[in-house]
Amino acid sequence: MKPEYSVSVLHVSNVEASIKYYTGVLGFSVDFRYKDLAGVVSGNVVIYLSGPAQDAKKKIGEGSVYIFCDEVNEYCNNIIARGALIAIPINDREYGMRDFAISDPDGNSITFGSDSDEQYKRRRNLKLEI
Repeated sequence: MKPEYSVSVLHVSNVEASIKYYTGVLGFSVDFRYKDLAGVVSGNVVIYLSGPAQDAKKKIGEGSVYIFCDEVNEYCNNIIARGALIAIPINDREYGMRDFAISDPDGNSITFGSDSDEQYKRRRNLKLEI
């Protein structure tokens, strides 16, 4: 088996409201809509938004996704201007990333990050030495 891609599934209380947040604030596009399930996409990242009628056994708002991206500073500023709910401010982390986290209207956590300058240099050097 060769994995091709993965999709994160976040459980939400209202698919329509979540679509508005993910498209209007975070800049995703709607990929599909089927009953109480929707897919939103940005680049190679796909997130399924699953409403209560889709799977009532799942707890709403306990999901977490980490999205690696470029231009993390610019993206953070853009979504703040559009009303993003910032949970953790942008900063360089001890684990080598520059990232920030938002909460969606249901409390699901989405972290956006990129390698910090130092981590990028380390990874680049490792690749050159191989």
